[in-house]
Amino acid sequence: MLCVYIFLVLALSRVGLSSLQDKQTDFGLKVFYQLAQGSTDKNVVLSPYGVASVLAMAQLGANGNTSKALTTAMGFSLRERGMLRQQWLLQQGLSTEEGVEIANGVMVERKMNLEKRYHRNLAKAFKTHPHQVDFTKPDQAISVINAWVSDHTAGLIPEFLQSGSLTDQTRLVLLNALHFQGLWKIPFDPKLTQERMFHCANGSTVPVHMMRITNRFNYGEFVTADGVDYDVIEVPYEGDLLSMLLVSPFEPEVPLSKLSADLSSQKIRQWRTELRNVKRQLALPRFTLDSEVNLKTALVNMGLGDIFNPASADFTRITLDQRLCVSKVLQKLKIEVNEEGTKGAASTAAVMFSRMAVEEIVLDRPFLFLIQHKLTGAVLFMGHFNQPQQ
Repeated sequence: MLCVYIFLVLALSRVGLSSLQDKQTDFGLKVFYQLAQGSTDKNVVLSPYGVASVLAMAQLGANGNTSKALTTAMGFSLRERGMLRQQWLLQQGLSTEEGVEIANGVMVERKMNLEKRYHRNLAKAFKTHPHQVDFTKPDQAISVINAWVSDHTAGLIPEFLQSGSLTDQTRLVLLNALHFQGLWKIPFDPKLTQERMFHCANGSTVPVHMMRITNRFNYGEFVTADGVDYDVIEVPYEGDLLSMLLVSPFEPEVPLSKLSADLSSQKIRQWRTELRNVKRQLALPRFTLDSEVNLKTALVNMGLGDIFNPASADFTRITLDQRLCVSKVLQKLKIEVNEEGTKGAASTAAVMFSRMAVEEIVLDRPFLFLIQHKLTGAVLFMGHFNQPQQ
């Protein structure tokens, strides 16, 4: 049995349908939670939208028990009536936002025939057509894929795949690229940025450049089902259609997993409903995060081991020429947050500070961040910021 490689490529960005997007968001949040398990003192970043999109492309080609496993784990099926159109409208709605670029790619072995219905469905739902690649020359194929990734991430990820990451047994590579570049609605004044100590999850302290701003923000205080108190502050980007949500527990010793375990599309909707506009001073670290992860273990833990099993994986809706299985699901992200805004590939975090008579919110300890498209609810990037990268 030959293997399908599924790669997620993400680059910084700024940023009927609600039901589909809620289910995709919930699936992405579950993947993030699995990924964060055992990483209580490390930074964890993911694009929930990206992982849901690329596995939805795989779902379209799955059959039998493999299809059932993907549908059950993801909570939706794109083969249901009207779902292809909804997927297309969802991507179209995100792609029309200034500063956001979304692209999907399918690289297929040039001698392998794809099922016509799979070909049509990819075009209907993801606006993409297969591109023939000669995988008998792996290094050449890697160059083609890396060029595609670089083109769709504004050069932020110039070398996604390393030499040797593909073999002559590769038959299909599914790609999703998400590029975001956004300016804060109200930028931080660089003159107010000061060096402060950040209290890491592992108990150490390191100096960071802390950005500061005093303004009116949407802010709220909440409690998890387990009784953990935390607050949420929203930092909008230009245009008000995308924003960063910064989430931090009141007690510094509380691990961020206590917050991400409680996350769902419904919970985020509750936040937005209950946030109130108040004056706050926000202090947020200026940071850059780079991440490259293999999501196989997380997906297996979510009941998707079948797609990686050469004996049982069924992707006969993709091709009848050869039996396929998934070999890897990779995601590479880069994100930069500074006084002007956010760019790169990943998730971002914004923090509130207050001084004098204005209540202060200082994110000088671990926090959770999400970048969300407000109209659709799509979570483009999210992460646990546990410690600055040196």
